[in-house]
Amino acid sequence: MTGTNILPSEGPIIRTMKMVNITKRFPGVLANENVDFDVNAHEVHALLGENGAGKSTLMKILYGMYQQDSGDIFINDNLVKITSPTHAINLGIGMIHQHFMLVDTLTVTENVALGLKSSRAFLTDLDVVANRIQALAKTYGLQIDPDAYIWQLSVGQQQRVEIIKALYRGAALLILDEPTAVLTPQEVDELFAIMRQMAKDGYALIFISHKLHEVIDISHRVTVLRNGKNMGTRPTSEVTKADLANWMVGHQIDFITTTKRIERGGVGLKLENISCGSDRGTVGLSEVNLDVYCGEILGLAGVSGNGQRELAEVMAGLRKPTSGLIYLHGEDVTNFDPDRLIRKMLSYIPEERMRDGMIGNFSVSENLILREHAQPKFSTKSGFLKPKEIILHSIRMIQQFKIKTPSQKTLAKSLSGGNIQKVVLARELSRKPGAIIAAQPTRGLDIGAAEYVREQLISQRNDGTAVLLISEDLDEIFALSDRIAVIYEGKIMGILDRDQATREKVGLLMAGIREEDHQDVPL
Repeated sequence: MTGTNILPSEGPIIRTMKMVNITKRFPGVLANENVDFDVNAHEVHALLGENGAGKSTLMKILYGMYQQDSGDIFINDNLVKITSPTHAINLGIGMIHQHFMLVDTLTVTENVALGLKSSRAFLTDLDVVANRIQALAKTYGLQIDPDAYIWQLSVGQQQRVEIIKALYRGAALLILDEPTAVLTPQEVDELFAIMRQMAKDGYALIFISHKLHEVIDISHRVTVLRNGKNMGTRPTSEVTKADLANWMVGHQIDFITTTKRIERGGVGLKLENISCGSDRGTVGLSEVNLDVYCGEILGLAGVSGNGQRELAEVMAGLRKPTSGLIYLHGEDVTNFDPDRLIRKMLSYIPEERMRDGMIGNFSVSENLILREHAQPKFSTKSGFLKPKEIILHSIRMIQQFKIKTPSQKTLAKSLSGGNIQKVVLARELSRKPGAIIAAQPTRGLDIGAAEYVREQLISQRNDGTAVLLISEDLDEIFALSDRIAVIYEGKIMGILDRDQATREKVGLLMAGIREEDHQDVPL
């Protein structure tokens, strides 16, 4: 393959795209109902809505992953029937998925080349692809090592690979489904600079996000979906964040914080001089000391890729420390496997909910008992499951945690991101844990779902649970944390009481500048 220039003027030209009266049904769910949506070249059109509102379904129809039951799609006023992603790509439509479509065991170059013809017949031309990737990365500020394996990359770096894949294939209309959910604030700024340049160059961009300030910042127009219906389209310059929040959910949103102070108890989780390696063969954590008290939320802030994942996995028993000790309520649990930690009432909400938090091909009820399926309440002494007890438990959890699902038998992979996270929460929190590790618990969730998750974490903290909140969302860290720890290159740079913490102080620590050096740095 030669890698054609990606600018719309030299590939498929899309001046306008219109979706008219699009309807899509799934068993028990009306995902889209007579939805109209359009986007033009030189424009960023934002698509807003709660999880389950139909945004991703609508975009998957445009990308050919689903076919609509009724309605029409027009490109440059010509009626088209998009039958597959390959057809969409040939029409000049690319999509960056919320859950990445990458093969972990292949390199960046191999992932980009996957499915495309070689310019050398039966011989691979990965060197040509790698050169083109480097050119694209330089042009659009998406620096990445073409020879790196996907499993070695951070979440943010993996997203760059997805963007490069779409650009390589010559997309003129690009759908970005929650593209900032995995990015740091600095990376978001870089992405927006790229998007503005692409719009200037003639791209049509569809931007799906739950972050209202981003919609205000980057889009020209905004359309809101609610319960599968188009609630209207307005120029972004005419709306505020409050307008969008109320429009999206249909009622006033009250953003919560941990304003209620409670007396904290003893140390629930303790790390003592913990070190470990990373998947990339480098140092993951370096002599980390950390105490999380019962009755507090300790927020861990940091730029993506600075040891957050390693810290969570070490504490959850998924990664072995090379040195140091781990204590759970005073008991040495160093090198305990996840099953033993579960029995010690440690709950873990993983960063990658689809990969590490559940089994997509299992039903909702099966996922709800994954942690405790062998316990007497769900299993007989001979090892047989108790269907009646499992069904009753699932119904209670679905009601208590407000999980939107056709039934407890529905496959987990068919739920929206917010409801998948609610299944994980229901399983982990219903056990009444003594300590919780919550890694990026609201990443990619809409306002309503994110506020629900935060309410649950605050409730656990108020009940005396030790909660470690790992988040790259500084708004979330400041809203929920009693104390804030900052990690940089696998080291804890400092721990601040929330009352004394400022964004400037935390930002400097995130950049690797300790508090004693602050006086030398202009704020």
